[in-house]
Amino acid sequence: MSPPIEPTSLPSDRLRVGDCVVDVPLREVSAPDARRPRRITPKAMGVLRVLVGHGGRVVSRDTLLAEVWPDTLPTDDVITQAVTQLRKAFGEKRGDAQYIETIAKTGYRLLAPVAWLDAGAAADADGVDGAIAAGGPQATDTARDAVASAPADGPVRWWLRERVLVSLVAAVMAVALVAFLLMRAPAAPPGEDAATVVAASPDRPYRLLTSAPGFELSPTLSPDASMVAYAATLPERRGTVIMMQTTNSSQPRQISFPESGVSDRLPSWSPDGREIAWIRYGPGRACEVLVMAASGGGGERSVASCNGDDLLSFDWAPDGRALVFGSMGSDSDATGLRLLDLQSGRWSELRYPSRGTALDHAPRYSPDGHWVGFVRNPQLGDLWRIPAEGGRPERLTDIGGEFRGWDWLPDGSGIVFARRIDSETRLYRLDLASRRISDLGLDDAQAPAVAERAGVLAFVRRRPQFGLFRVNRSEASGPVRREHLFASSGRDTMPSLAPDGRQLVFSSDRSGHFHLWWTDLENPRSLRQLEDVHPDTHSRPEWSPDSRRMLVVGHDDDGRKGVFEVVAASGQVSFLPMPGPRFRTLQAMYTPSPDRILMTVRDPDDRLCLALLDRSQTPWKVLGKIEDVSHARVDSANQRVLFTRLSADGLWQADLSLAQDSIRMVDRDKPTRWRYQTWAVAEDGSIDYLEPRADCLSSLRPIGVPDGDASTPATGRCLNPDRLSATTSFSSSSRLDAVFSAQAIDDGTDIGLMGIDSAPSEAPRVEVPGWIK
Repeated sequence: MSPPIEPTSLPSDRLRVGDCVVDVPLREVSAPDARRPRRITPKAMGVLRVLVGHGGRVVSRDTLLAEVWPDTLPTDDVITQAVTQLRKAFGEKRGDAQYIETIAKTGYRLLAPVAWLDAGAAADADGVDGAIAAGGPQATDTARDAVASAPADGPVRWWLRERVLVSLVAAVMAVALVAFLLMRAPAAPPGEDAATVVAASPDRPYRLLTSAPGFELSPTLSPDASMVAYAATLPERRGTVIMMQTTNSSQPRQISFPESGVSDRLPSWSPDGREIAWIRYGPGRACEVLVMAASGGGGERSVASCNGDDLLSFDWAPDGRALVFGSMGSDSDATGLRLLDLQSGRWSELRYPSRGTALDHAPRYSPDGHWVGFVRNPQLGDLWRIPAEGGRPERLTDIGGEFRGWDWLPDGSGIVFARRIDSETRLYRLDLASRRISDLGLDDAQAPAVAERAGVLAFVRRRPQFGLFRVNRSEASGPVRREHLFASSGRDTMPSLAPDGRQLVFSSDRSGHFHLWWTDLENPRSLRQLEDVHPDTHSRPEWSPDSRRMLVVGHDDDGRKGVFEVVAASGQVSFLPMPGPRFRTLQAMYTPSPDRILMTVRDPDDRLCLALLDRSQTPWKVLGKIEDVSHARVDSANQRVLFTRLSADGLWQADLSLAQDSIRMVDRDKPTRWRYQTWAVAEDGSIDYLEPRADCLSSLRPIGVPDGDASTPATGRCLNPDRLSATTSFSSSSRLDAVFSAQAIDDGTDIGLMGIDSAPSEAPRVEVPGWIK
């Protein structure tokens, strides 16, 4: 880290930045097109000094905070405000970075050339010597001749003389640079004039098809990639409709017209390009599968009913006569993939060994029709495939991550999938022959859809900003009051409140990387980052009963993965031994007994279970286990552990020893299998569940309430009618009568389009056998 630039160490009172002159003592910036100088704040001047002191190198936000705001704990917003003020003073237009470049999730870099100015001619000449030292002797002689030829007492002003000198030096250096590049440049292709080859900045690999406010979701491409259909929100209307447009960025048109409060989602183009199928979600659990001519003029027809609480997913069979669906709630014994015959409306089971505890999602037929691929347990799972006629499943990846969509490449040689990493979702490519995975270089991208007969990929670009909010919890506390905590331009998620009701930790990328942050709620200035531990996105930190320590599942700066114990006051981090190298820990929780820890783990056979471990001996001893557990919480008030399962919706309980005869169902319907993290236990043992409703996007409702309890409100409490809450964990406190949750501040999506080759890139950004990070 460079030391702060003190005023006493400045070479001059005036500084040239690009075409602007900065008067440092007065904090004034004189831009060429401005009528008068613009005065900036002392902190903005401090930011400029640090950027200048780093000589065009990238300066992290942490460095700026340390040098310009020492001994304080401000939010990242102060840096954003200072940089915005500097850009305005320099006359920089929005989206045209000529002076200061933003390096995403890292910091800033000064782009414009810098020179300290002095009033004397001798100092001007010395400044030229320093500025052109890299140009060589010939450039130096030329510049000095130019200085000597100017009359010392002529009417030319200092700034004009300097501009002539700078322009001359720039021209000499440009000529030298061009000559150097021409000597190193490859020969032009035959028949092409080398003089016509012009260097240009590289194009981004995709273009956006939509730019309307709101959400455009789940794209599907026609087989020839000429058309795209997607679900979209409309102004002044809740829910989504199906839109269609050509892929040359034409205006979209609406092709489905559901009633108010009803949503049409998940469009899917038929293999022959003539029809589109989608799901219509009505009030309550009402749900139906609809099919319509792709032209939009043939009328829609209902082909099946469904359960609106299911995590629905489907694809067309290659012959267009059936739809294949992922795991669905059913009165039958079928737990895996199922086929719907569109003519008869009959369901049939796709026969393959399917474990009843698994959730097989997003089935897709391969282009040659020989395989059906799917994601097993999309929140914590992997890609699998089975023969199209049924057979033994084959696992294609070993990730155990959160999938956000996938599709086959047109020739079937590989797969494109989206996976959530830390606070973002990225696109990856799996080559089936080598089982290598490569990064496609697209961040904040999900829901990939590939045209069946063209090398074209559509995807959803989503760049949400989530903030932490404190909301009063009960009806007794009066109208809903929302307080935005620790505002920043980052993504803040997974708040975890300590039992003492004062300490709060959360995960955030506000520093440019995904880290853990700690604060004392009674002292907002105490906010600080905990070093050397990066929490996983599927597990919030869990506090000890005495509020002194935390268990964090994640990795350290050296890439070591596992469970870490963090001392809150000092930030000390200790790596804990694991019960076995072949098990992956998803959660780690304290129990009232200091020697016993609960963990949800994924075993080598892809099974999830909850284990009770005795850590008083080495190696740790397994004292109890419950299979088919996706998420758990300790309820100290009632001396029990609560948990969810992937095999079914609902909530269960067991005693703290995990005795099999103590397992009981607490709630039959909630949480749903795909919102398995969005529930919390308060200090008094009451349970809250966060879910979206048609009239409220962030609704809080109690679950696990005994039948006949008239004191529990039938409807939920609307925390925010217009903003979604994160699907990760939150905290609920009966003592503080408060809920701490991550809610969207700035959200929306667009549909992107890019070309994709069947053959993998010769130089993928990441290419590692098995997995990437």
